[in-house]
Amino acid sequence: MKKYIPFIIRLTIAIILIQTLRFKLTGAQDSVYIFEKVGLEPYGRIGIGIAELIAGILILIPKTAWLGALMTLGIIGGAIMMHLTILGIEVPFRGALDGGTLFITAVVVFILSAITLWLQRKHIPVIGTKL
Repeated sequence: MKKYIPFIIRLTIAIILIQTLRFKLTGAQDSVYIFEKVGLEPYGRIGIGIAELIAGILILIPKTAWLGALMTLGIIGGAIMMHLTILGIEVPFRGALDGGTLFITAVVVFILSAITLWLQRKHIPVIGTKL
């Protein structure tokens, strides 16, 4: 069971990252609103969507899982900061406040990515060889 849990964590991160792409890359109204509010529409929305796709793929590959986790920490760390400084915990989604769902999901993904990076620390070039 111990060998499956890290994969399940990585799969969970990838699913969350990749399923949000449909909103970012199709220009869904809610996604456009969020990125307009933080001043990153449209290039930030598309760029972050592509970065999330790359991170989601990298995190599934055992040799690059550490890099996917590191990328995810950066991307989601930025999202969390945007929630705390500009957006607020609750954001409009389909005409109503989302109850903090996006923020909570970001925090969960951040924590799971930190766990993944810790579990993959021996695979990090240069640093991992010293552990």
